Amino acid sequence: MKQSHPQVSLEQLCDLFGVTRQAFYDAAAQEKKTSIAHVVVLRLVSDLRRDMPLLGTRKLFHLLQPQLDNHQIKMGRDQLFDLLGFHGLLIRRRKRMVKTTDSHHWLKKYPNLIKELTVDGPEQLWVSDLTYIRTVQGFSYLSLITDAYSRKVVGYALYPTLEATGCVLALKMALKDRKRITDYTLIHHSDRGIQYCSAQYISLLENEQIAISMTQSGSPYDNALAERVNGIIKIEFFSQTIYQNHQEADLAITRAVARYNTQRPHSSLDYLTPEVAHERSGLLKKRWKQYRRPKPIRQEDRVEPVMN
Repeated sequence: MKQSHPQVSLEQLCDLFGVTRQAFYDAAAQEKKTSIAHVVVLRLVSDLRRDMPLLGTRKLFHLLQPQLDNHQIKMGRDQLFDLLGFHGLLIRRRKRMVKTTDSHHWLKKYPNLIKELTVDGPEQLWVSDLTYIRTVQGFSYLSLITDAYSRKVVGYALYPTLEATGCVLALKMALKDRKRITDYTLIHHSDRGIQYCSAQYISLLENEQIAISMTQSGSPYDNALAERVNGIIKIEFFSQTIYQNHQEADLAITRAVARYNTQRPHSSLDYLTPEVAHERSGLLKKRWKQYRRPKPIRQEDRVEPVMN
């Protein structure tokens, strides 16, 4: 307003709005301080998303806390949502579209062993799934094996075709680094895709005395954890990148899995990273967002229409 009416003095403006000159200067200083804080936060967000391009705001808020404390910046989670929303930096999730599961085959399928199963430590349950990565030359197919307790990716392989070889390579990696001392029989759970029912894959599991469990329907909810981790790796670490070839995508996968295991916190793991959670035991606190659901209407609360 001072700029629009230069002939009006600051003292007159303060009298008009009923504030003191000191209050005016304090407000101006606070506004400048807030603007600087926002610039710092946006720079920190940019640094974190350099490695994890589509990391969500809640995970960002958790990871930012030590740096916000160092800069003496006070910002709540809702304020961070507002700031990122104002600058168009909130993340919208995408859905997978390419089908990678072929369960219409003659190979033996196994029962689902994990219904009602409670996992309270690492290496009790592995979940496996297959997804795709885009390249200029076409699709490459990513096989992931995840520990259900820690969410750690224990085995992975990117292969140029949907042959079972890619899944076998991922399984061999997981078996190589497996801890042998455990009080539980390890269960391997997957969908009924032909890769997981192949003779070579089943033979590896049986030789290691690993129990075999498979989904009983084509619903992704029957293998939800594996689907979820696949989505995190693809969406948060690869964004909209399309690699030139299979080799370039393979190098990117190696970097992405390492960052996922060591840097990305999980709300389902009390905001621990998979690498840290893999060294724990016992049930971990889940910090999922509780979405508000509408209360059901009781029968006695229903209003009947009045008939005239």
